[in-house]
Amino acid sequence: MKVILDKYEKDLEAALEKGEFVNAPNLEDTKQMFQEAARNFRQLQETKSITLRVNREDLIKVKSKAKRNGIAYQTLISLLIRQYIKGEKEVILD
Repeated sequence: MKVILDKYEKDLEAALEKGEFVNAPNLEDTKQMFQEAARNFRQLQETKSITLRVNREDLIKVKSKAKRNGIAYQTLISLLIRQYIKGEKEVILD
């Protein structure tokens, strides 16, 4: 079976055949670093359940807005947190 390569992959294959790549002197350390980075990235993408106490009136309003938009209220709260973290929403603290 013939593997179809895109231009980038073809360029990499050509460079490899020409001997343009060399082994890293600390290959095992580098591999471990990338494996750890991949594990950390996967962990950051996971969700975490939390218990959150909120004012009953606020919760009713959040649930109402979520329902009007066709999403779960937990999803709306998560979106608000994400927007705040990205700096898209602002909370004024004294």
